[in-house]
Amino acid sequence: CYDTLRVMPHASRPVDPDRLPTERGNTVLKIQPAGSTAKVTFALPLDEVSCNVSVLGDFNGWDASAHPLKKRSNGTRSVSVELPAGEHRFKYFTESGEWFCDPAVGDVELNEFNTENSVLRV
Repeated sequence: CYDTLRVMPHASRPVDPDRLPTERGNTVLKIQPAGSTAKVTFALPLDEVSCNVSVLGDFNGWDASAHPLKKRSNGTRSVSVELPAGEHRFKYFTESGEWFCDPAVGDVELNEFNTENSVLRV
């Protein structure tokens, strides 16, 4: 259900909070620092992700029901999550069981299943 999502090649570099919101491919990742935490908004375009999708990561125990992206009037699906400062690993998970990394995040690493996770530094 995300087969038309334009995934950009990943480069090993952290997201620069001074340049956010960042648009790469057609995703938007927005970080708003707030002391020792940050409000992170994960967003995907509605026209490129046709089914329900959630963001899963070490910050929510990889729980598919914790942070579903909701349809917005601006043409995206998004969810905002308050994250502590540090590194966070995450992926998107569709209702059809597909996993994919966020093209707006250039830093990825292999997990124990030998697949990539997006790495976000807050």
